[in-house]
Amino acid sequence: MTGERDLDVLLNHMNPELQPGIFVFCTITLHQNIPAALNPLLTFREQEGTTLVIPREEAEAAGLAFAFASRLITLTVHSALDAVGFLAAITARLAAAGISANAVPAFHHDHLFVPVDRADDAMAVLQEISRNGS
Repeated sequence: MTGERDLDVLLNHMNPELQPGIFVFCTITLHQNIPAALNPLLTFREQEGTTLVIPREEAEAAGLAFAFASRLITLTVHSALDAVGFLAAITARLAAAGISANAVPAFHHDHLFVPVDRADDAMAVLQEISRNGS
């Protein structure tokens, strides 16, 4: 199934969903295996190490240092990987509201990690965009 490319359709039908749990960002060295007890939602290899996005409880149980306690918001519209401007429009509006967001595009949907204490505010901004289209 091909994802949506039309920016107006994407904005009007993003249908944001706040996912349960608190997620954190951790890093391990490139040569270190991911501990078996961890079930990362996201992994990304960089020169400096491998980033893991995992539930906070898992990081604490594994004794991993972590940063950016966040909530996950899934934009449930099926966006095309080559859609132009969707995340830019959303993150610009969140930035204007003083809300940081780490955006992660995936095959079917786009996802936003926002600070725990701003998740409700972020949802309000996203719902407003969805109602008004921009």
